[in-house]
Amino acid sequence: MTLKVLYIGGTGQISFDCVIASVAAGHDTHVFNRGNSNAGLPDAVTFHTGDVNDPAAYGALAAHGFDTVCQFRTFTPGEMQRDLEVFAGQVGQFLFISTASAYRKPMDHYLVTEAVPLENPFWEYSRLKAECEALLTAQTEMPYTIVRPSHTFRDRLVTGLSEHDLAADRILAGKPVVVPGDGNSLWTITPSADFAPPFVRLLGNERSLGQAFHLTGGAAFAWNQIYRALGRALGCVVSMVHVPTDTLIRYRPDWERPLLGYKANSVLFDDAKVRGVVGDFGYETDLDRMLEKPVAAYRARRAAGAAVNAELDALLDRIAADQSAIGPDTT
Repeated sequence: MTLKVLYIGGTGQISFDCVIASVAAGHDTHVFNRGNSNAGLPDAVTFHTGDVNDPAAYGALAAHGFDTVCQFRTFTPGEMQRDLEVFAGQVGQFLFISTASAYRKPMDHYLVTEAVPLENPFWEYSRLKAECEALLTAQTEMPYTIVRPSHTFRDRLVTGLSEHDLAADRILAGKPVVVPGDGNSLWTITPSADFAPPFVRLLGNERSLGQAFHLTGGAAFAWNQIYRALGRALGCVVSMVHVPTDTLIRYRPDWERPLLGYKANSVLFDDAKVRGVVGDFGYETDLDRMLEKPVAAYRARRAAGAAVNAELDALLDRIAADQSAIGPDTT
């Protein structure tokens, strides 16, 4: 069945590959964004240029008769209310991209199912996404599907403190990377190229309507493994300094959100629900292969002169020095 599908966004870490997979599945695929970073998307895509904050441009989308709208750019209840006003009664499926970080923290069980309550006291982003979900599930005029990705990436490096390219910079410079905790907590990561095929099978899928799914794949690695793999990809031995989460937050309070709100936990997901609707799907399990594309993209960014976060680099130097002064890291 060919669908007329609209992606709002379409060029992010997750949505870019979903657009490509939609075209590959034969759907009439449209993208609405500001038009600044569409390079690499298929020629078959129909582009609509505009800003989600422009009521006229955004409101005009409802008249195009889309079967499914994939909303990657709604983050607040106010934005969800806008979506309801624009698309209710106009589309057959509104597919909202929420977040797996909204699940309850601290965790009660190591394995997360969709039945876990959405209660994250540490991270406002996660709470706002949960409030968006509540608005969507409370209404009856617009059929919906909710998807909760976990850490899904395309060309961005996977790191514990969201330092991204700076982690690679430090490894290449022979500097230590700062790893939260003892580095042995498990972190589920999903390449967007693995996320996209099962995501596209949710489009127009009657069994997905009125349902929420996390879509994560099943590959989980300790942070120590992830940083060592990054070092291998760069051809370097990695020096790691392990720092307790509570200590890291004292250095930089805004780390409370991603650490206590998500990354300090071993996060594993039961994906039986989504597989029951879209069927089986594969995913990469080799960490070295997972990092090939992000590392190549990192090298390209640095070759193009992308800026280095000097302030964060200096803070990581200070944290590593302070921790090392206590004594050798035997983790």
